[in-house]
Order: sequence, then C-alpha cells, then structure tokens
Amino acid sequence: MNTFTRRHLAIAAATALTLGAVSAQAQAPIKIGFLGELSGPTAAVGQDQLDGFLLRLEQNGGKLGGVPIQLVKEDSQLKPDVANQAARKLIERDKVSVITGISFSNIMMATHKYITDNEVFLIGSNAGPSQIAGGQCSAYQFITSWQGDQAAEAIGQYATEKGYKRVFVLAPNYQAGKDIVTGFKRFYKGQLADELYTPLNQLDFSAELSQLAAAKPDAVFAFYPGGLGVAFAKQYAQAGLIKQVPLLTTFVVDALSLPAIGDTALGVVSGGFWAPDFPNEQSRRFVEAFEQKYKRVPSNYAAQSYDAALLLDSAIDKVKGKVSDKKAFMVALKQADFKSVRGDFRFGNNNFPIQGMHVMEVAKDGKGRLGLKTIATPFKSHQDAYASQCPLK
Repeated sequence: MNTFTRRHLAIAAATALTLGAVSAQAQAPIKIGFLGELSGPTAAVGQDQLDGFLLRLEQNGGKLGGVPIQLVKEDSQLKPDVANQAARKLIERDKVSVITGISFSNIMMATHKYITDNEVFLIGSNAGPSQIAGGQCSAYQFITSWQGDQAAEAIGQYATEKGYKRVFVLAPNYQAGKDIVTGFKRFYKGQLADELYTPLNQLDFSAELSQLAAAKPDAVFAFYPGGLGVAFAKQYAQAGLIKQVPLLTTFVVDALSLPAIGDTALGVVSGGFWAPDFPNEQSRRFVEAFEQKYKRVPSNYAAQSYDAALLLDSAIDKVKGKVSDKKAFMVALKQADFKSVRGDFRFGNNNFPIQGMHVMEVAKDGKGRLGLKTIATPFKSHQDAYASQCPLK
C-alpha cells in the first residue's frame, strides 16, 4: 500500500469517526425530570399527569422534537422536604435540563426558586400558585395548566349569574386552597355563609358538613382535589345535602373521582379549562388515544401534562435539540407553537396560559359513563389576576 493510499484511508477513517461522534452527540438523550405526587391519597393526580406525558412520548417513539428523551421520575409524596431533596437530585446528580409535573402548590412553592435559580426549565403541568404568576415569576417557568384562581373565577361568575345569595365555601388549608377561594370571591357578588379551611390531609368532613347544614346556604363551593374530593363528595351525598344544596366545585368531580363517587355526583357543577367533551380535533385524538392505552377517561391533569409534552416537542424541535442554548429554548417555549387539547393557548407575560375558562356539569356520556359536560364559558382568552405583578414582558 503506497503512502497516498494510506493517507486517504486515514483521512476517511478520521472523517467516519468524526461523523459518528457528531451523530451520537445529536442523538444523545435529553434528560427530563418528572416530579409529582405518586403515592398516598392524592397519587391519582400525579399518576394522571405522568400518564398524559408518557402518552405523547410513546406516540413519538420515545422522542420529543426528534430527540430521544430520558425521563427520570421522582415522587414528592406531598412533602415539601422530600420534594426539595428530589429536585436537588434531579438537577445535581441526574443533570436534567427540564423538570415537569409538580402536582400541588405547596410543592411548587418549596421547589420553584431552587429549580429556576439553577436555570433549569420548569414546565409545570398542574400547580399554579399566585406568587409565581406574580412577583415571584421566572423566565424559566412555563405553566401548561392554569393559575390557581382561574377555574374558581368561572364558578364565581356562574354563581352570581345563577342568583345564589349565600354560598358556603370549603377548601384545604394550603396555597391552592386559598388561591381558589380568592378566585371565587373575585367574581361572586353575593355573601359568604362561611369560609372554612381544613387540614390538607383531612378525609373526615362530618363536623364541617354539620356546620354547613346549620348555615342553610343557597349553594356550596368546594375545592378538594384527588382523594380528598372523593371523600368530600361521598360524605356530602351521605349527609343528604346533595339534593338540598347545589354543589359547585373545582376539581372535586373529574375523571379521577367520578368512578368512585358514583351517580350521586350527577348535576354537580365544576369549573376548568378543559373537559373530555371538547370538540376540537386535538382533544378528540388525545381522549381516544388515552382511553385506548389506559382503559379510562383522561382527567384535566392528564390533558395539561399532555400539553406539556406537546409544548416541549415543539420547542425542542425549533432549537434542533440544543436545549443547552437556553435563550433560544426560552424563546421557542414562549412561542407555544403547538395545538393544545383545549383549543386556545398562548402564554401571557408571566408564562401562564391565556385561555378560556369553562363551567361543566356531571352527566352521563353516550356510553353511560359519568363525565363532565360543558355548559357555559364565562371567560374567553382569560388572563390571570397576577400577571401585572410579574416583571417579565
């Protein structure tokens, strides 16, 4: 073999190695952390978030934006200290570029600053406390669910339009509970018969229901997510109140809780940004695919987490997988160039959605299953009340 041939073979080999290295680098998985409630009485919320995200990932062959994804799951156990440790593990040991999930507001408030201060992108798919929508907002947060007040604002407006003069209000004693009651009161123009906050882990509401019955309100407004909602709704019915006092809610009745509550939930009213009966094509495809895979109707928790995956799919594609270019990735996320299951979706200055807020009623679908039927849309393209306090533009 002459010198010329050897030289060209060496060049060819070096070129092949370089191209192989570039290809391997291009296909290196992006690490995404999922942090949510995956155990205890509220585990169904986190699990539905996880399942919604995994559905889109599976539809894309394990990729988002054409890049393989390594999903690292952590259970916050609804404990802020555990969530803090999990967030530190995800960032410091697992070296994730993105964290998604975060089911409850107390967990969001415990982890938000640490995550965003470390310039890790936080794609929140449930909790939306007022603080991070306002003065504590971050350019590294992108929330695909809702700000905590918004669904309750729709119910407050609905209660006003229905002419209810006195409403009895109940919620768990944590940030989301307070935000949701604040949202209800912002648009409800009548009087409160009472305003009660119960411990976040309380499952026995007999004392509160006795107090409620004695107050004789025109209606009740309650916020209890996950297993708390099942317990509250069952006890409300068992106390004989379901036929006496209209029950208005946010996140008490949904696809997670209705199978456990049963037919006594018929007629209960709820507020939210999405329901499985939405007519847009993206929503129909999502509901069909979710039911086929998981053999159950998706909740709003699954829908907003599916949207989180759609958002990431779009943004990662725009930056060609280079999420390390944080400024470019931030711009791509802000554009929200994807078709949401809710139809209308765009980010406000605080990186919370501007979206329609609806009122739904529990009814039976065409298959005889309990579900949510959309009956009103009090607000279209609705921005949260705290966006003006956020310094982002």
